[in-house]
Amino acid sequence: MNSPYSELRRDASRDVMLKKILDEAMKYYRSSHHDFSHVERVYNLAMRIARELPGSVDLEVLKIATILHDVARHLEDEGHIEDHAYEGAKIAREILEKLNFPKEKIDEVAYCISVHRFRKGEKPRTIEAQILQDADRLDAIGAIGIARAFARGGWMNTPFWDPEKPPKPDYDGYSETVINHFYEKLLKIKDTLNTEPAKKIAEERHRYMLEFIDRFLKEWQGLL
Repeated sequence: MNSPYSELRRDASRDVMLKKILDEAMKYYRSSHHDFSHVERVYNLAMRIARELPGSVDLEVLKIATILHDVARHLEDEGHIEDHAYEGAKIAREILEKLNFPKEKIDEVAYCISVHRFRKGEKPRTIEAQILQDADRLDAIGAIGIARAFARGGWMNTPFWDPEKPPKPDYDGYSETVINHFYEKLLKIKDTLNTEPAKKIAEERHRYMLEFIDRFLKEWQGLL
């Protein structure tokens, strides 16, 4: 269970309830672009943001919502459902009720999960939901975001780039090329974040993506 990069595994080794929830969650993470390593990274980011924010954050709600936030992602990827955030909130409720987790906190966890999705464009009302949304979006940009974009592109057999297929002005859940996905979604993420710590992290990750795209296109044309 131990990993030098995972606060989650460390925390779960010290908290019986967290360990039980983690064991349940592990059954749901399958896709390479949304596997359990994504959850670990989002957890690391969420804890960092929480530490850097003034005021109180319910860390128990945040930790559990982070662990469970993508439990329904594989169902959407496989075409069984349309909204993994909505369905994920339902699955999270079932898991937490089975484990006799406090009802009032189940509601908060479920709310965090229900509003985390980028395409919904929802602005969360609680600080825990804001942090989860920010941490999840941060994992979609920077070096990790680049790796995930191409991993998903390979999984969907999406071309790297096609100069005859320009990016769409609004993201509808599908990009015709991986490079288009950057313009349609990933490069817009930094302007959708809620918290100041997340915005600071996003600046460097955003810059790195711009540098990558510039080099990619130059190499494509044989200029480098």
